Amino acid sequence: MASTAAPGTPKVTSVVDLPSSEAKWIKLQKATYIDAQGKSRVWEIASRKTTGSAGVDAVAMGNIIYHPSKPPSTIVVIQFRPPVGGFTVEWPAGLIDADEKPEEAAVRELYEETGYKGTVISTSPPVAADPGMTSANLCLCMVEIRLGDNDPEPEQHLDEGEDIQRVNIPLAELYTRLEEFAKEGYVVAAKLYHWAAGVQYAVEHPELFRKAG
Repeated sequence: MASTAAPGTPKVTSVVDLPSSEAKWIKLQKATYIDAQGKSRVWEIASRKTTGSAGVDAVAMGNIIYHPSKPPSTIVVIQFRPPVGGFTVEWPAGLIDADEKPEEAAVRELYEETGYKGTVISTSPPVAADPGMTSANLCLCMVEIRLGDNDPEPEQHLDEGEDIQRVNIPLAELYTRLEEFAKEGYVVAAKLYHWAAGVQYAVEHPELFRKAG
């Protein structure tokens, strides 16, 4: 998939200011607060309008695919994201429905975006997406996907308007592949890059993670 606009590929055609009252998903707010020196200050915040009963806006699915005859791998997704005006490389992710738990949303979104069914093995606490700009938060669910030798690649179950490409990457190659994607003009999601960079650092500096004694 090309990372620059071409006939038949998505592109942003205009950007205009949008009042919060007309927005379906996001609202702008002004927070007044007192800093550590007792001075009154103002901060601009972008907040989601869709936070459900779980108190968490979204879920991202870190995933490990186990195959009997192949090395462990992970599925990333490539899609056009209008806010950055280009294609992104991300872990599968999505908003949590009003009555869902993060784990339920993780299984559902993974199936919709990739076609794979997995088992959630851990869930992070709600973590900030971009705390300098937005109150939006998410949980990172780590999901295991176990395949058999003859399992075919499943069909995606995308919503109308979604155009998502799946890429299966061996875990040992993930950091290098993300670096290559960035050089090719793709925008790599921070949460995916940071995870891959942490794993790479642990591999390169195993002495830092040995238990004492």
